[in-house]
Amino acid sequence: MQQAAESGAEGFPWLKSYPPDVDWGEPIGVKPLHALLDDAIARFADRPCIDFFGKRYSYAEVGRLVNRAAKGLKALGVGPGIKVGLCLPNTPYSVICYYAALKAGGTLVNFNPLYAERELIHQIGDSDAEIMVVLDTAALYGKLAAVLGRTRLRHLVVCRLADALPFPRRWLYPWVMRHDVARIPADSVHVPFERLIDNDGAIAPAPVDPRTEIALLQYTGGTTGVPKAAMLTHANLYANAEQCRRWFAHAGEGPRIIVGVLPLFHVLAMTVVMNWALHEGAEMVLLPRFQLAELLKTIRRRRPTAMPGVPTLFNALLNAPDLASYDLSSLHYCPSGGAPLPHELGQAFERKTGARLLEGYGLSECSPVVCINPVKGEARAGSVGLPCPGTVVEILSIDPPRRVLPPGETGEICVSGPQVMAGYWKRPDETAKALVDGRLATGDVGHMDAEGYVYLTDRIKDMINAGGFKIYPRNVEEAILLHPAVLECAVVGVADAYRGQTVKSFLALKPGAALTPEELEAFLADKLSPIERPKQVEFRDRLPKTAVGKIDKKLLQQEEPSP
Repeated sequence: MQQAAESGAEGFPWLKSYPPDVDWGEPIGVKPLHALLDDAIARFADRPCIDFFGKRYSYAEVGRLVNRAAKGLKALGVGPGIKVGLCLPNTPYSVICYYAALKAGGTLVNFNPLYAERELIHQIGDSDAEIMVVLDTAALYGKLAAVLGRTRLRHLVVCRLADALPFPRRWLYPWVMRHDVARIPADSVHVPFERLIDNDGAIAPAPVDPRTEIALLQYTGGTTGVPKAAMLTHANLYANAEQCRRWFAHAGEGPRIIVGVLPLFHVLAMTVVMNWALHEGAEMVLLPRFQLAELLKTIRRRRPTAMPGVPTLFNALLNAPDLASYDLSSLHYCPSGGAPLPHELGQAFERKTGARLLEGYGLSECSPVVCINPVKGEARAGSVGLPCPGTVVEILSIDPPRRVLPPGETGEICVSGPQVMAGYWKRPDETAKALVDGRLATGDVGHMDAEGYVYLTDRIKDMINAGGFKIYPRNVEEAILLHPAVLECAVVGVADAYRGQTVKSFLALKPGAALTPEELEAFLADKLSPIERPKQVEFRDRLPKTAVGKIDKKLLQQEEPSP
């Protein structure tokens, strides 16, 4: 395959820029995803696998818990076609139950613990989930208990948070946080985790055809903005973990420690924290939520070498008032995804911490990683990097007739490779629109340069059409973020009686900073054309975020009055 790729180098411009120690064309194995964990246990049994507030689990211990949980799930009827939902913040249970459900032969469904009841009911019904794993916190369990009789759920597996904590937190938690601990009924519907694993763990993994059997239903806005589930096969997820392993294999010597502050129910953290860490034999330091002070203390205590994140997380770290009192020198590299990384933020973070901030690109439909900048060599400014091993990225014209565009021309980013989904769950029409001629049409606009670096302009659906003039919010945001008073911003299109749409910016300023719309207009005068400059500016104390930490543009857009 590598020879074929080299002979077609003119069609694959990224090959001339590829890291010399990464073989783009080396075949990627096809395995059940749980084989990734079994292989890791065989190689790294005595290594630490998970650290949760100081309680550490070895690979061998995680393997034993997974086997026992898998046998318990099988006794509840989990097998081929049975959907198991995970509604958990980052805890050891997230990893254990994820792999246990796969070993039992089930299909996973990730649920955001912040969902409202209405959202839970919709996703449970759409996914056909029958079993849900949840923590015993009152807020989280209460939402699931409320929907039990209104959905097809037949079991709740309830995990005690106190049992995952080290001494003395384990002993203190039920007393100090007694009002936050739910009362769990003793009935056949509720299955305590300790009862689930009360067995000998003797289980043979269910037989799986990795290429065709769905390991995970991952809900996403997709390429059309309508919430739906990407069907990710065992082979898709295994391939993406392997692609990440190859990309970072020569980044440093010895075992790695990876900070897992991104939520594992999100596809980005699922792959670049959990599955990548297991494939590398690394230790995951899990944090259940992003708290700046806790994260800084964790980095100082555990000395991690890698920390995947999103731009808002790196921005928050960079602007921590007491950053100088923390030593972040252990961080070797930080993959950044989920949202565009402003160039100035990347440079400032690297200057301040010494860590290499590597912007990448992906989407749920691709498990999710598609491109990433090299660990060694040139991380090209403004680029989301080079295609992952075995991945082909093409730029197609947006308007028909669709054709592959040469380097430098802007069009829709299309992807083919072993990590591309099988389709959308229960939505054949949407699948047919997204998967055409073996390519995934991503709905993202961008271009590729002559050396194969990919540049993301924006989402097609986020593009602002002002009287026929196409405005890409990312370009406007990049210019606004150059102002020293601006902490973060979001740009959206809003209704305009004259042009149809116009530009509105939402800004949060740095502590103690001041800025007026007039001052912003003057600052942008030599950076944006008049039509690109925001016609409306709204200042806020903070901008709304999604569960993974991205600025929630959808919510900001919904707050705007309809035309």
